[in-house]
Amino acid sequence: MVRIRVLVVDDHRIFAESLAAALAAEPDVDVSAAGSGPAAVRSLERAAAEGRRYDVLLVDADLGGNALGVRPAVPVQEANEDGLVDGISLVVGVRASQPAVRIVVLAEKDDPRRAALALQAGASGWVAKDCSLSRLLTVIRGVLRDETHLPPALLTGVLRELTAARKHRTESEQLVESLTPREREVLRCMVAGLGRKAVAERLFLSPHTVRTHMQNVLGKLGVHSTLAAVALARRAGVGPVDLAGDVVERGGQLA
Repeated sequence: MVRIRVLVVDDHRIFAESLAAALAAEPDVDVSAAGSGPAAVRSLERAAAEGRRYDVLLVDADLGGNALGVRPAVPVQEANEDGLVDGISLVVGVRASQPAVRIVVLAEKDDPRRAALALQAGASGWVAKDCSLSRLLTVIRGVLRDETHLPPALLTGVLRELTAARKHRTESEQLVESLTPREREVLRCMVAGLGRKAVAERLFLSPHTVRTHMQNVLGKLGVHSTLAAVALARRAGVGPVDLAGDVVERGGQLA
């Protein structure tokens, strides 16, 4: 019998333990529980180090605290304004580090916008916390077959949100295309969370020159803060500069 390894990630201890106990009664399910995002990441890393892996994560959409214990894919302040919550930040991190793991988001209530965000982040399903155990097991087994599961009542709303997001992405891409190559480099550094001094050191420019580039980036993107610029860049598919590698060429002299 092929066993399914499930990790429940929820900071509501009673709910997490109750759900884990219910799933553990299934003959083909091995289940563990984690009370926070950092605890979930440690569990995933420990399993990988031991040559094991989890198949499915069940993640609370309203997971408290900074889900990864590190800088999230979108800055926390901007993320909260956009409705992106820490549970979804965890989805982003896990999908980036362990793409084979399937993720199902558990929600207190149906919300088309947040469900769309979860799917965009890489989740394979969205289910209500009060759904039946049989329904949850159907979703778990379904996502392992690469199916996407949403409550029927959410489908229209989610499709509407994804269509709007695609439109915003196109508009954002056009704005990013208006930047010069150097301004795009600066923007990627901003997405990586680098401050003005760090950007200057990385691009071999003076802080004054970097400040000018940053002001130009904000003006061309039509935003008023670094957080808003990063959010727009993410919508346009702009990733962070690779801090681990030397991907930025030494271009230009120190200004």
